[in-house]
Amino acid sequence: MTLTVGTSAAPAGDAILRRQRIRESAARTYARSFPIVPVRANGMTVEGADGRRYLDCLSGAGTLALGHNHPVVLQAIRRTLDSGAPLHLLDLATAEKDDFTTALFESLPESFAAKARIHFCGPAGTDAVEAALKLMQTATGRRGALAFTGAYHGMTAGALAVTGNTAVKAPLPSAAEVTRLPYPYSYRCPFGIGGERGADLAAAYTERLLDDPSGGVLPAAAMILEPVQGEGGVVPAPDGWLREMRRITAERGIPLIVDEVQTGVGRTGRMWAVEHSGIEPDAMVLSKAIGGSLPLAVIVYREEYDGWRPGAHTGTFRGNTLAMAAGAATLRHIAANGLVARAEAVGARIAARLDGARDRLPVIGDVRGRGLMLGVELVDPAGEPDSCGARPADPGLAVRVREACLARGLIVELGGRHDAVLRLLPPLTITDEQADAVLERLCEAVEFAMRETPSA
Repeated sequence: MTLTVGTSAAPAGDAILRRQRIRESAARTYARSFPIVPVRANGMTVEGADGRRYLDCLSGAGTLALGHNHPVVLQAIRRTLDSGAPLHLLDLATAEKDDFTTALFESLPESFAAKARIHFCGPAGTDAVEAALKLMQTATGRRGALAFTGAYHGMTAGALAVTGNTAVKAPLPSAAEVTRLPYPYSYRCPFGIGGERGADLAAAYTERLLDDPSGGVLPAAAMILEPVQGEGGVVPAPDGWLREMRRITAERGIPLIVDEVQTGVGRTGRMWAVEHSGIEPDAMVLSKAIGGSLPLAVIVYREEYDGWRPGAHTGTFRGNTLAMAAGAATLRHIAANGLVARAEAVGARIAARLDGARDRLPVIGDVRGRGLMLGVELVDPAGEPDSCGARPADPGLAVRVREACLARGLIVELGGRHDAVLRLLPPLTITDEQADAVLERLCEAVEFAMRETPSA
């Protein structure tokens, strides 16, 4: 690919960054981690105004299932623009919405889709979480929710209430009664045991707490969980534990909401992450990749819960025609080209290579994930191990590794309980050569950061 950025691009980029720092809010996030000005992007490659190229393992926080500007997505957008179709119609019926809904339902587990309804939400996943919670509160007449340690569901009031990160919750009043339950995290097990036994204890604790008349937990409107926690540190839920959560909620008449905002559309090596365990939830929250890189969010749920009144959850931007066209094209392209199996195979190879590097890179405490949703937890190898053998997290090292990655042309972001987990979310279209380049650059960055002495 020929770079066409002129010599004045770098100074212009510096000026853009300077104006961003002056004009934008203190809440900006990714802009702090990656002080670059992207000017064009293709597939997994992003070009900055300074002429540098980067391999993007952030992919819009998992939004870009096919990478940047995939031809299938661009063709769908151009076709829709050229057709003269209205781009904004609130929630009116359109051919593009009908086609998207058909493509989405065809991709869902057959038994779930057969008796499902869809609701189009505001364009962000957090609004879909709000909608799912409101739907179940309406259906059950209850108010409280069951949520998990390490959870991330969004930044609006209800979604934030079921999110686990205390740093973002602390300044704000609680929006709902939420019971926090232990999420299985084998490397840093909440029970100090790890493995299958830790997951079994987490399930047993949940069941006994809900059945304890003095446990302080009122009957809940819903349980909400992520099949793989993303912001929580790329922590996959064991399939057996997920089946136990489905059993426990079903037996007690508690609707189960599964948040597939980041795990959906082939990311974990299945089209939808619930397919690993075979569970059928009562509702699924979907966003990010379903819009083919454009803003779109929906909930899909069992039809018996469709009891809210017209206008119970509205929003001006529920009819993003371009996103529906791009999303339908993305879903069909992934299914037709075996990209789900590809994600599983390439993800397993990357994880195995990183796990194999732990002997020479002892700061890698754990490598985990599913498909192309991977996490590398960085630790202090000289620190005292806990009862599961995990060393203390090293967030300072993680920041240095992220900076060293960027210097080597690799974009990775951090997450996890202590912001010490390198998160890898490359597009499903990643080539073998790109996967090798990611591994090489990442390992070089870790080696460099290990040697670097933090400034006093």
